[in-house]
Amino acid sequence: MTSSNATDDQQQGAEALTYKDKGNQAFKDGKYDEAIKLYTQAIKKGEKHKELPIFYKNRAQAYLKESKWEEALADCNESLKLAPKDPKALFRRAQAYESLKKYPEAYKDATDLFKSDPGNQSVQPMLKRLHLIVQEKAAENAKTSNKVQQMMELAFEMATPIDKRRSAVNNLLVLAKDEVGADMLYKAGCIPKIASITKVEKDADIYVNFVRVVAELCANSVDRTKGVLTELGVPWFMRVLDHKHEERVSAAQYCLQTILNALSGMDIKPDSKPNKELVKENQKEIDTMLSCLLYSVTDRTISGPARDAVIELLTRNVHYTALEWAERLVELRGLFRLLDVCSELEEYKYESAMDITPSSRTIASVCLARIYENMYHDIARGRFMEQIDEYIKDKLLDPDLESKVRVTVAITSLLLGPLDVGNQIIGREGILQMILAMATTDDVLQQKVACECIYAAASKKDKAKALCSGGVDILKKLYHSKDDGIRVRALVGLCKIGSYGGEDAGIRPFADGANLKLAEACRRFLIKPGKDKDIRRWAADGLAYLTLDAEVKEKLIEDKAAIHALIDLARTGDQSCLYGVVTTFVNLCNAYEKQEILPEMIELAKFAKVHIPEEHDLDDHDFVQKRIAVLANEGITTALVALSKTESNNSRELIARVLNAVCSLQELRGKVVQDGGVKCLLKLALEGTDKGKRHASQALARIGITINPEVAFAGQRSLDVIRPLLNLLPQECTALENFEALMALTNLAAMNETVRLRILEEQGLTKIEFYLMEDHELLTRAAAQCLCNMVMSDEAIKKFEGDNDRVKFLALLCELEDEETVKACSGALAILSSSSKKCIKKIFDIKNWLEILHVLIANPSPAVQHRGVALILNMINAGEDIARELLQTDIMELLSGLSQLPDESRAKARELALECLKAAESFKLIEKAE
Repeated sequence: MTSSNATDDQQQGAEALTYKDKGNQAFKDGKYDEAIKLYTQAIKKGEKHKELPIFYKNRAQAYLKESKWEEALADCNESLKLAPKDPKALFRRAQAYESLKKYPEAYKDATDLFKSDPGNQSVQPMLKRLHLIVQEKAAENAKTSNKVQQMMELAFEMATPIDKRRSAVNNLLVLAKDEVGADMLYKAGCIPKIASITKVEKDADIYVNFVRVVAELCANSVDRTKGVLTELGVPWFMRVLDHKHEERVSAAQYCLQTILNALSGMDIKPDSKPNKELVKENQKEIDTMLSCLLYSVTDRTISGPARDAVIELLTRNVHYTALEWAERLVELRGLFRLLDVCSELEEYKYESAMDITPSSRTIASVCLARIYENMYHDIARGRFMEQIDEYIKDKLLDPDLESKVRVTVAITSLLLGPLDVGNQIIGREGILQMILAMATTDDVLQQKVACECIYAAASKKDKAKALCSGGVDILKKLYHSKDDGIRVRALVGLCKIGSYGGEDAGIRPFADGANLKLAEACRRFLIKPGKDKDIRRWAADGLAYLTLDAEVKEKLIEDKAAIHALIDLARTGDQSCLYGVVTTFVNLCNAYEKQEILPEMIELAKFAKVHIPEEHDLDDHDFVQKRIAVLANEGITTALVALSKTESNNSRELIARVLNAVCSLQELRGKVVQDGGVKCLLKLALEGTDKGKRHASQALARIGITINPEVAFAGQRSLDVIRPLLNLLPQECTALENFEALMALTNLAAMNETVRLRILEEQGLTKIEFYLMEDHELLTRAAAQCLCNMVMSDEAIKKFEGDNDRVKFLALLCELEDEETVKACSGALAILSSSSKKCIKKIFDIKNWLEILHVLIANPSPAVQHRGVALILNMINAGEDIARELLQTDIMELLSGLSQLPDESRAKARELALECLKAAESFKLIEKAE
């Protein structure tokens, strides 16, 4: 080593020690997050330093304090690699393992530590505790092993009565969801047995549950997943997927996604990200699955539902936060396959035609849109466009009519998916002219696809205006066709062009009353008996545009037959119906984005002679609420739940907007819960656009305020809802969203310790207490009430015991005028003081602590007074030293006076005042009254 390098190493080593010392101080001060950052710097600077294992184990300790168990475990492992058998690193790893519920590993570390240091006082209680847990687990495992054998014998024996087999397979599924049970099932040869039995299984429920068992065996285990892939092979999953039975297809789709998650380190949660190292290790298997899925997109032998499921899987893994398949799909010429699905038509049915569902083209266009969204640089976008251009040119060079029709349908899908790409294509020389020419032929199919393309092309105001010149006359002519399919498409094109003024009552492209006439025409198509779903779907699309007009909204909401038809259409779950139905609901509820117009801007606009958007009288608050109530009572929630499976983030936002609008009315929230809205909202709160997630989260908050959370969020949902609610607490959210989230969290925190611990794990305490400092009475009150429930947790109390001003701030808020806030803060102090002497001592660190206690004892509110006296009683009972300091003041005189008050509303406070006096007597700090 040269002297220069040696000097650099010494300097970095010195910097590393400085960071370590600063980290140690931050840790002592209870600033664990800061300590983590400082230890991280020490690790970076001290890669060759002899104290590197210390840096790691110190950071592990800080991670433990922040409840970041996985990170703590990783640091302990690094420390022990460098310094094997280090007692502190072993102990901290045992703590991390125990918190992660990896009890055998924790027990081993604790045992190793005890053997090397029998006198270690810290490890003895841990060892005793873990010994009992490991023994219990061993006994449970023995029971689980017996159950696995019994259930496998019943489930795989075809001669077993069908009801017993169904019950046994259900039990296998429950066992597979437990890590120990999953391991036992796998080792007992469950996978080859499933492979064999699914060849002959006739019962649909049993078949589906076997597939679900496979998924659970793969979950969170790379080794088992690789074993499953080796034994079954990807073709097995594709065969399972190739069916029209909805539950079977869903189970197979879930199974394939679970395998991808296990191989990449993702989990089912929408916000989880892959582990890049794990992806690299399993790249071969992941690439094989991508190739199989992509090939299946245009496989002529598979069912339509299977094709949809495959495309949805591709869509789900395109994003950079998933498996980053976007550019890979372009490289593999996947756009050609997706466009083939987009161009498929029911009218061209022959042996080599693909089986598609009414949703297939929509799902494929969403996938194309998601791929294009993930083209993050110009070169990637260029490759995307090249492939699209190549596909379009190939089709146009083919002289036959079918190719021309197919290319038009593909362009329509691009306009409904990656809009910018579609606009570029339709802007190419001759394309729009070709489509308008097709619309003027006598061929019904050409007219139909041309109509659809014209409708899709009017995507923006400028496009709508451009089409007004040539397109409107063609559409009007086609509206008089004898074919209803042509008529309804032409009608929707006219509706779209006629709606570009939006909700602005001052802009109408057509004559007054035209929109009502168009809406009536759409209504006739929508409710006419015998009309097929395709025609009704187009009618819904027409209403989606026309219902920006307030007069159309009022006319439609009074039409029960039309509302029922829209809801029935949505309940089919057909993704092609999604836009029209949901957008109509958004418009009826006025749940769209509204531009706030300031009065001074209106005056400025008048002066500049600029058009000012006008709100219609029929769009005021009362009319909107009436429309929302009608929709909710007609069953809109079940319709939206059916459509929420979409992979389109924009569509998810629309659904969330409507559900939030329904939840804005307190009396309708129970109906949303009853109709299955909570499960749907939980998914929408974590997937989609930022605005969509906020709307879904606010709807959940509103439900959590009104309905008992044990009913609204039963079981696991009480934990799942915490993150969406906390996501409403950042300052960029509105004050109303902040307030509703705090109120819902308050109710949740009152449920049980598990919920409170999850709030703490999600760093909720810091986010909640921020609003104690907010200059808004309702927000401060809600935060105080939430913290009052949170301090029922021992772990929360530990946070208040740290080196911070949390106790001080609660005490200072007791001087506010708002009774509810003071009641919550004094209640929180009473709970803290009943469990923590450290928190009591912190009260004495407040400069005006005596004045605060005076305010509580003499408070005009009996409830606040009761809590204040409970706090003082806890302080006296905390020990003679604290009691003596307290009783050197005039507190005893005040308590004595309170104990003699005849006011029955203060009976509880009076009783506690007497207990305070007795406690003081026991310390002989005051003389016993004669």
